[in-house]
Amino acid sequence: MMLWSEKYRPTDFSGILGQENVVQTLESAADEGNVPHLLVVGRPGTGKSVAVEALARRLYGTHWQENTTVFPTADIFEQGRKYLEAEERFAHLYRKDESVLSNFKHIVKWYAGIRPLDAAFRLVVFEGAAALTREAQQGLRRLMERYSGTCRFVFLTTNGSAIIPAIASRCLPLTFGPVPDPLVRQRLEEILRAEGVPAGKVSDDDLDLIVPAAAGDLRRAILLLQLSAESEGHVDLADTAASETENVAASAFGALMKGDLVGAKARTEALLIDYGLTGEEVVRELARAADRTYNDPRIAVALADADLLIRRGGSEFIQINALLARISQEVFS
Repeated sequence: MMLWSEKYRPTDFSGILGQENVVQTLESAADEGNVPHLLVVGRPGTGKSVAVEALARRLYGTHWQENTTVFPTADIFEQGRKYLEAEERFAHLYRKDESVLSNFKHIVKWYAGIRPLDAAFRLVVFEGAAALTREAQQGLRRLMERYSGTCRFVFLTTNGSAIIPAIASRCLPLTFGPVPDPLVRQRLEEILRAEGVPAGKVSDDDLDLIVPAAAGDLRRAILLLQLSAESEGHVDLADTAASETENVAASAFGALMKGDLVGAKARTEALLIDYGLTGEEVVRELARAADRTYNDPRIAVALADADLLIRRGGSEFIQINALLARISQEVFS
């Protein structure tokens, strides 16, 4: 079972809510084929990544993925060599005898130098650009100058001030504001109808709690909605509006309780892939969710065993999948 935030993720500009001015700017740029370097700033869940993907789809059609390269900068600079060695897209370019910064510049240069497919330029996107060190940004400034004829750099960040002036001055700034509450509520109601959620399962009072708790973060709102809709019994939404990753972990337990092992695995894989957590961090999020809702010593023992195996070098995906299967069999069967 997919996370609703992914299932209902827009694929074009029409699905982006509350960002009319930004969308109009990007649509015009795409239609004219005249896209500058971009500095996209806004809070989580406001549509930044979706808008860049919609831009790529509008520019390149069926070739949008071939002409778009996304760098998860937080993962690269927080996990360093470990991430570069493990990531399939970068492993063949990784140089063990060089620093993370040197590798980063080498890899970006390699991708920036790829010839666009049936297009005048390609997109190189830096998600979480605030994680870029000053030295990395200085290196990117020179690459922007060198490859500006065939490449456009796009910086996505929640903190525009983290981008050095030498880069910011070369970019068109686009700001994404919080999604207005009426639009968030309207979208949640649409999803409830699309999912066929029985009337009363998620009440108007629940929506009255979810919408302000999301604070303009549509992805967070959809996650809270799914948690409420799939839960057995009453959910204290004021309490569960904690962290997004903790809520995903809680929904994994909800799936296990319903006998949906496949759905639980999909949620933990989302924590590993979409949210970039390590295996140990996923186990910690699961432990927090278990402490809050499931007071069972068998779960605590299973979590501790999985954590130990991951720390000893076990495959994160294998150990977490085994953990879920164990909890499903021992606790919820």
